[in-house]
Amino acid sequence: MMHHEGFGYRFERAIVRRPGRCVVDGLRAEDRGSPDHASYLEEHAVYVRALEQAGLDVVTLPALDDYPDSVFVEDTALVLPEGVIALNPGAPTRRGEALVMEADCRRLGLETHWLSGRGTLDGGDVLVTGREILIGLSTRSNPEGFIALDELLTAFGYTVRAVRTPPGVLHFKSDCSLLGPDTVLATRRLAETDCFTAYRVIEVPRGEEAAANCIRVNSVVFMPEGFPLTLDAVESAGFEVKVLSACQAALLDGGLSCQSLRF
Repeated sequence: MMHHEGFGYRFERAIVRRPGRCVVDGLRAEDRGSPDHASYLEEHAVYVRALEQAGLDVVTLPALDDYPDSVFVEDTALVLPEGVIALNPGAPTRRGEALVMEADCRRLGLETHWLSGRGTLDGGDVLVTGREILIGLSTRSNPEGFIALDELLTAFGYTVRAVRTPPGVLHFKSDCSLLGPDTVLATRRLAETDCFTAYRVIEVPRGEEAAANCIRVNSVVFMPEGFPLTLDAVESAGFEVKVLSACQAALLDGGLSCQSLRF
């Protein structure tokens, strides 16, 4: 069951969190240097303005000094019309973030739910489309976490499917994005797993894999800068694109989607 045409990319509100000074200590698979806090604040402010220009009412939560990765709010929760589902991030240093986010969402007047059990699941592994919710099994999201979220989503009436995140890829959505009701942008390594056989796939050219982490917000697709071949492919498919910098986020294996909760 899905609620309306455009479910998965038509939004009215967003929640973001200001990057704290501790962001320089954030997790990363490969150390390519630490983000610069002042530069990240500028990059984040441009991102927030872009969400607002796309028609969203954006709530900016204060920085969390004890959680270096807390700017990546998408991993802590899944927001659906039925309410906020507080998740259990797979990285041990991030698990307290979900507690804070759940409390913040309650203060914003949103109904909240919790996963049962002790499984782990990051929001970066959850792709909501118009027909189903795909959950990637990864180093951060395990089968127990999938089972717990599947039970809750099934009770809400959603169709849920587990998919395998390719080895070496942090999150399922590191390698894919929803562009339209039946269209996804995906890397070749993810498309070759056949998880998108029922969708039209726009394949990210080799060497531009990081471009796969886009977000469609109402009529606009936000894409990270620096990927001209992918930009041309998405625009040629008829989508309006706005290019944004994600350079500071990328140093922490982050991208555009993980920096907001959109609903």
